[in-house]
Amino acid sequence: MSSIRNTELAPEGHRRIDWVSRHMPVLNKLIEQYSREKPFNNLKMAVCIHLEAKSAYMAKSFRECGAEVVITGSNPLSTQDAIAAALVEDGIEVYGWHGATTEEYNTHIRSTIDSGPNLIIDDGGDLITMLHRDRPDLIDNVIGGAEETTTGLIRLRAMAEEGKLSFPVIAVNDSMCKYLFDNRYGTGQSVWDGIMRTTNLLISGKNVVVSGFGWCGRGVAMRAAGLGANVIITEVDPVHALEAAIEGFRVMPMTEAAQIGDIFVTTTGCREVIAAEHIALLKDGAILSNAGHFDVEIDKVALADLGEYMGQPRQNIDEYKLKDGKRVYLLGEGRLVNLAAGDGHPAEIMDLSFALQFEAMLYLLREGKNLPKSVLKLPVESDRRTAALKLEAMGVKIDTLSCRQEEYLKAWQ
Repeated sequence: MSSIRNTELAPEGHRRIDWVSRHMPVLNKLIEQYSREKPFNNLKMAVCIHLEAKSAYMAKSFRECGAEVVITGSNPLSTQDAIAAALVEDGIEVYGWHGATTEEYNTHIRSTIDSGPNLIIDDGGDLITMLHRDRPDLIDNVIGGAEETTTGLIRLRAMAEEGKLSFPVIAVNDSMCKYLFDNRYGTGQSVWDGIMRTTNLLISGKNVVVSGFGWCGRGVAMRAAGLGANVIITEVDPVHALEAAIEGFRVMPMTEAAQIGDIFVTTTGCREVIAAEHIALLKDGAILSNAGHFDVEIDKVALADLGEYMGQPRQNIDEYKLKDGKRVYLLGEGRLVNLAAGDGHPAEIMDLSFALQFEAMLYLLREGKNLPKSVLKLPVESDRRTAALKLEAMGVKIDTLSCRQEEYLKAWQ
């Protein structure tokens, strides 16, 4: 039995899902191929992900291929009620609504787990960790899972290292067609879409501070530079910091960046990247945003302690007045700004990521019982198949190796 906010929003949800379906050719190819075979027949699939149009189309693709899908949101502010209503009308079980409290959010995940899944797709690790903690009696049903994002992999690898992970989990986030495109180009575009539509302010000429120079940070910094910003990188990893410096970005500690930044974007997956000591140094009018999975990268408790809450000058902007009179603005409650204050990654990007999730589920069906109870990479052949389908959809042709070339590359003489 689904639990959603408003079933009357279904027509709007259908329109949004239909729009993205026209821009996800790789997933459409997989549906065309596997809807006849129905490899997921008689299997229950639990999905905890940002509940919006692209992920809804992924859920529908699995159902078309035989799965019984139960889905919930992985972030209360990214769940779209119209999408949830459309899925319910299409016969998919949904738990979640926009703006759920922490208690409601946990209840939605728990209800999804109660379906007794055989396969799991997680985004942030909340479903898998709750399953292990609260419903260990259901673990024997699980063939395996797949994790979508960096933050979730950090948690799941910690579980595996402690011997607590009870089934194999495929690190979809570590596949080339995920991090090279989703993390870099998807995050790069959608973060600035969320910031610009929320603030309606100019980016060009401003000091933009990007915390973390992993693939998401690279994408955010690249797009900021393209918009004319003066980009500053903060890092803890010397190799990433060196790369940022060689790319031409200024690199400095957050204690220095806090004093000159106009717009901040955290992309680290760690907590308190912008902490009390940094908040006290911020300029008047500084804008804080986060592109990491959880709302812990900006210390919201410290922000509330150091400043008086002044309300919302615009939707998704919380204003705080610090004791010295400076005003600081927090976007999207410090949650993923591209989803809390925007529509997330472009459909063409999520086409690749969700095609990899499809590949991961097929791989678990074939090999799951033989895989170790650990976090594992998806075979590189899945990346190549996904990329080939995308190139085909784009009308791009590439070369192939001749027999002589193949022999040459295998020889040692």
